[in-house]
Amino acid sequence: MRSSVTSLIAFITSRKWLQQVTLASLACIISLIAVACVGGSDPTPSVTAQDDAPAAAVVSSLDSIIESGTIKIGVPQDFAPFGSVDANGDLEGYDIDVATLLAENLGVELELVPVISDNRIPFLQTNKADLVISSMGANPERAKSIFFSIPYAPFFSGIYGSSDISGVGGFGDLGGYKVGVTQGTLEDLELTDATGDDVSIERFADNSLTASALISGQVDMIATGNVVAAELSKNNPDKSIEGKFIIKESPAHIGLRRGEIDLLQWVNTFVYHKRLGGDLDNFSQKWLGEPLPPLPAF
Repeated sequence: MRSSVTSLIAFITSRKWLQQVTLASLACIISLIAVACVGGSDPTPSVTAQDDAPAAAVVSSLDSIIESGTIKIGVPQDFAPFGSVDANGDLEGYDIDVATLLAENLGVELELVPVISDNRIPFLQTNKADLVISSMGANPERAKSIFFSIPYAPFFSGIYGSSDISGVGGFGDLGGYKVGVTQGTLEDLELTDATGDDVSIERFADNSLTASALISGQVDMIATGNVVAAELSKNNPDKSIEGKFIIKESPAHIGLRRGEIDLLQWVNTFVYHKRLGGDLDNFSQKWLGEPLPPLPAF
């Protein structure tokens, strides 16, 4: 037994055993390094390949319109003098003139797309129109869905009715009356927020129906824009239509799809240029009967 232990100790302490242990350790270390190198090399080519891959080309909306040669612009057809149908069945008005000038400056053909208040934003979102030029007011709720240009036309909304109705100077005086409004307009939003159950609000699909409701006596008053009321009063002098109070100043903006920054920049430049150059003032004189007033910054 003692001789066996002595032999084992002698082997352990021998140079040959140390050499074997050293070689084995080196082999293990080299193997580990090799495995680490092989394992770590796999992701590197894929990452490099991704970094070197060409980015997908982003086609701007402005370029797409120019390349197609046509721009689709939503315009009103029942909102004189901004947009209406003439005796020949053609669209005419302030907004139509702006749309025509915009297409000319862009160097493309113009496709007019008739819209009503309730479908202006959906037409943009579903690509039925590239722009909407339809006396559209801007507010935070609408801005969640679309972009707005700087103002291109003056506009304010108010309550209008016969001069026979007296004592109406604010929302609090509308109790007991029927008030007509075009569904989905800023007037609809303001009227709904500012009145209670004592006011009967009648909503109509478009401005012509709202105006007809006042003329026919279906409603006592209407909430609408100043230019609509002026046109209505001119065409129906026997009704003695007058403004009761102003709801809100709301200059008109051009509507665009969200995210189309390049097109927004071009439209803003167009509006700015035409305001300075007098083109929009000429349209205001022609359709609104007054010079273009100073428009707010946006």
